[in-house]
This record gives sequence, C-alpha cells and structure tokens, in this order.
Amino acid sequence: MTQLNLPAEQPIMKEHIENELTTFIAAEQQGPAVLISAGVHGDEYEPMVAAAELAATLPGILTRGQVTVVTVVNPDAYGHGTRQGSDGLDLARICPGSLNGSISEAYAARISSLIEQADYYVDMHTGGLTYEIHPLAGYMLHPDESILDIQRQMARCFCVPVIWGTDYRPEGRTLSVARDANVPAVYLEFGGGTGFRRPVVDTYVDGVINLLRFLGMVDGKVSRSPEPYWLEDHRPDSGYLQGKMPSPADGILMTEVALGETVRAGQCFGRIFDPVSGASHSVYADVAGIVFLKRAIVKVKSGDALGGHFAHY
Repeated sequence: MTQLNLPAEQPIMKEHIENELTTFIAAEQQGPAVLISAGVHGDEYEPMVAAAELAATLPGILTRGQVTVVTVVNPDAYGHGTRQGSDGLDLARICPGSLNGSISEAYAARISSLIEQADYYVDMHTGGLTYEIHPLAGYMLHPDESILDIQRQMARCFCVPVIWGTDYRPEGRTLSVARDANVPAVYLEFGGGTGFRRPVVDTYVDGVINLLRFLGMVDGKVSRSPEPYWLEDHRPDSGYLQGKMPSPADGILMTEVALGETVRAGQCFGRIFDPVSGASHSVYADVAGIVFLKRAIVKVKSGDALGGHFAHY
C-alpha cells in the first residue's frame, strides 16, 4: 500500500464548540479535518453513545487537526425509534438531500455538507432493530486508486475481524457523497437487534481514536489486529444488505448458524415455518463463507432479507 498523504494543512485556533447534535473539537496544531457520524438511522443506538463519548473524550487528547462529531444525524428518525424518518424516507438513500425538502432530506443535506468539508469521514452503524451484524469495516471501491488505498488503511485501524470493500456505484449514501467529493470514507457495522451492546461502543470509540493516531492527530502507537477476513466485491450492489438471501415465504425464521461462523456451500442457514399453514421452507448457503448478517426479527415476509455470508468471488 502507498503511504498516506495528508491534505494541505490549515491553521486552526483551539476551540470546542458544540450544540445538542454536533461537537467541533480543534487542537492547537494544524492538521486534517475528520468527520464522525452516528444516527443516520434512528434505531441504531450504540453508535450514538460512542459518538457522545468521543465528543467528551477528544478535547483532552486531540493534539493536531480538528474533529467534528455528529451524535444523531437524523434526530427525527431517532425520536420515532425507526430506521426512516417521519416522512418515510431512509436518509441513507437520499443524500445529498435538500434543505428545502422533507425533514429527512433536510438532515441529509446537512450531513452531506459536512462530509464535503471533511478530509476523512467515518460513519458508524449497527444492524438496527432488524439485523445483527458481525463486526466489520467497509468502504466503497473508489475508482481513484489513491483514495481507495487510504480507505483500506482507515478500515484496518478499527481492528475488526472483517473488512469489506463493495461496489462504488450506488447513489444516495453518505459514502456516495464522500466518493463524489473525493473524501476517503469508511463505515462501521456491528451488532443490532434489541438490547444494548457495550462492546459495540468500545470497539467504535477505540477504533476512532486509533484512526486519529494513524492520522497523526492523537499521540500513541497505532494498533493493528491480526490479519482480518478481507473481501472486495465489485459486483453491482454488493453492499446492499437488504437484498441478501430473500425469504422464500412468510413465517417464523429459525436460523441454524451463528454470526462469524464459517458455513459450507449447501449448509442449512435456517428454516421458515408458517404456524398457520404448517408449511416449512429451508434456506441454504449458496457458497462457502463467513456469516456476517442475521435477521433479528423472527417474523418474516416473503422477500425479506434473512442474512448473508461472505465468500471470495
């Protein structure tokens, strides 16, 4: 991999400015501008806690550059505890949005503007209430090789077991805004379902601080995990989670695999049972790979994504 070339430095005055949603932290020394976001979806809670903890921690340790932390990108969706806002729109599908549009479109425009002003971007997620996800760091397979290489290095800083590069062509995402602005960007996925998972918060907080060490913005040695499972999948919509393993029928999902488990081609992933009709349908892994996605809501309808597993294509 090539060496990281930091952007041109701008003088920064030491300050700490915040409101209820966004915290801006600047060190005395000039350096890169990093944007960290959580709450693109209103039912992904651990990233919001991680963002709040980073906003509280970074003023005491940031030695160079500036960090902007958005704790809740779409407070309307958070208020309803749903993936979408009250307008029914998924903010992660409508970027760059419009300040004159609906409420989600306006919030999409605000985060898109912050992305375009950043030098590096990290978007933190979980599987929400619907899915559970094995810890991973992902990025778009940017057509600019120099940006793609930086994204690979950024992803490695989070010390998660899976790194996933996917199709760069989807539109409407926070990462597509970063792609178009040539801002190196990664996203994080870990956890989901009901209940609060402290390891998600700790992984994200530690990972962001480690990334800032890598960028020379926080003192200390950069950590590296053992060699992760690393997959780059150039197929169209390869990163579209909601399209993975569609259910063949309505019913109750009973999965037979665990997150992180390596499955064989043809192994049973789970079974759909309809208690009304008595019908049962089994779902099988089409290729060998690591299970990274499982549906957490057991009641499913035909076409719902049941889960997914990685494989080398």
